[in-house]
Amino acid sequence: MASILRFRKLCYVEPVKFQFFQPQNFDKKEETVATGAKTSLENNEKRNKRQPKERSCVNSCCCVIGYMCTTWWLLLVLYHCLPAAFPGFQVPESPGTRLKREGLTALHPVVLVPGIVTGGLELWEGKPCAEGLFRKRLWGGSFTEVLKRPLCLLEHLALHNETGLDPPGIRLRAVSGLVAADYFAPGYFVWAVLIENLAKIGYEGKNMHMAAYDWRLSFQNTEIRDQTLSRLKSQIELMYVTNGYKKVVVVPHSMGVIYFLHFLKWVETPPPMGGGGGPGWCAKHIKSIMNIGPVFLGVPKAVSNLFSAEAKDMASIRAMDPGVLDSEILRLQALEHVMRVTRTWDSIASLLPKGGETVWGNLDWSPEEGYACDLSKKRYLQASAGDKDTNGSDVKMDFHVKESNKNFWDTRTNRNTNSSCGGEVWTEYDEMCRETIRKIAENKPYTARTALDLLRFVAPKMMQRVDSHLSYGIADNLDDPKYARYKHWSNPLETKLPDAPDIEIYCSYGVGIPTERSYVYKLSPNDRCRSIPFRIDSSVDGDEDSCLSGGVHLTDGDETVPVISAGFMCAKGWRGRTRFNPSGIATFIREYRHKPPASLLEGRGLESGAHVDIMGNFALIEDVLRVAAGATGAEIGGDRVHSDIFRMSDRINLRL
Repeated sequence: MASILRFRKLCYVEPVKFQFFQPQNFDKKEETVATGAKTSLENNEKRNKRQPKERSCVNSCCCVIGYMCTTWWLLLVLYHCLPAAFPGFQVPESPGTRLKREGLTALHPVVLVPGIVTGGLELWEGKPCAEGLFRKRLWGGSFTEVLKRPLCLLEHLALHNETGLDPPGIRLRAVSGLVAADYFAPGYFVWAVLIENLAKIGYEGKNMHMAAYDWRLSFQNTEIRDQTLSRLKSQIELMYVTNGYKKVVVVPHSMGVIYFLHFLKWVETPPPMGGGGGPGWCAKHIKSIMNIGPVFLGVPKAVSNLFSAEAKDMASIRAMDPGVLDSEILRLQALEHVMRVTRTWDSIASLLPKGGETVWGNLDWSPEEGYACDLSKKRYLQASAGDKDTNGSDVKMDFHVKESNKNFWDTRTNRNTNSSCGGEVWTEYDEMCRETIRKIAENKPYTARTALDLLRFVAPKMMQRVDSHLSYGIADNLDDPKYARYKHWSNPLETKLPDAPDIEIYCSYGVGIPTERSYVYKLSPNDRCRSIPFRIDSSVDGDEDSCLSGGVHLTDGDETVPVISAGFMCAKGWRGRTRFNPSGIATFIREYRHKPPASLLEGRGLESGAHVDIMGNFALIEDVLRVAAGATGAEIGGDRVHSDIFRMSDRINLRL
């Protein structure tokens, strides 16, 4: 906090001019000194009267940040100072402690696969601005050194725009070991709670491994540059042998789910494209795959991220205080910098929605129809003949406005536009003329299928790179040789599960939190050069019972991943013997209804269903520990369902 305040003062407060007196001047009359001091004091007072007007915005921002940080740290100190038996603040017994008392012990080796963003990245080679940061974390950790040079951080986080690999003179590599993703930042756990509970029943370094990787890269590029897939294959084989030939339990989270799905196909594919493990490798080495917060079919917010570098939270901030992001005085250009960097990451593109209109719906239908956003009423509203009219526009139904609810965008033209401006190219938008941008926003809705075409139009260089590594469709014939290429391996609708009938696959995720599903866009009124021409129209709200709020349509999910993306494959796509699951691998759905923490002292909650906070959910941790100790899906209770995932899945007409 002190460093932030110092930065503000150094930048915005005029330097004080000190007067050094020579020895020969000390014998002057006192009134001369007093007069000089009085004059200096009056000048300082005049300057102080002018300064608040010049830096009022900065003062306000710094004060808010200071109050928030101070309050948080005081609460944190208070929480740790409270005695364990203080009335009302008893922490429930951890799952690891309780299960150990019941006799549960470590049995199967465990491999943890982190998702996007949460893994640490350290510097091995950099530009002069990163002097002194060798092998220090540029991502993850305290961020103390990095925040002093934010533009330097962005330069090093960006990848080469054409290859998707390292730019010249820069090498960032994934941190190795359990510390790679146990905490994202001090006090903000990711895997730490699960690791601690696994340790309580006997797990340690020899039977627990964090499969860290550079989450910015495309999945195949992690093998090309770092041989990450080969090292994961060797590590699983080693743990299998050194732990008494016990099969491995794999626990991927978020994007790590489709990363490991890519691995399943890669490991049995002959070299040079694959790992050469052969058709029986997965059946021999893997017991269970416990997917946490899976993004099997993508997330809509990946589209808004690539299109305008924003999502619901960012749009809300802009609506509350447009000056923070759009100020001409501060010239932050925060979103432009974010877009410039994230469009070089193939990982963001790997999260784009898969399955097109077959899965996500079109202007006439969506699988989530019937979900009620007003959580004070019945959470899952079942549609009936009396609840909606023939046009499906009754206010009791969430997706009631056809023009803007079942698509990913409804772009609306704003009148305050200006001519195109030149200058340095921040994003590919700067290569488009203003007239072309207007045509994009002629009240045209874009679905999950046409949204990809839109991205190919506004960011052709990025999508040319992406299309060589990723695919988003549905395979008509999985035996077609074209689906043997690695670009299809992370799409569950374009690849088969391995021939391993004894494996169990779990889809474990939170429900009960409004989650971004689609967006309403408008042209940006900002006339600044090199600005993003589109933004979420936060002024658009639906009716009282509508799921449209602040230009964003919401549905059920874990705040990041909609239920249909997290649960469809386990509910229908892989359930039983299907063309995507020819060997009949057993699938289980384990849903955890979100329950926010009762107070700030409870931290991020012990029953949270949020996308990252679920990693501290005691019920989820217990499931992982029991499976790692040898339990089957049936023994931990089979399916555990709170949402309408089965009804949603039945509405999707997909040939199985």
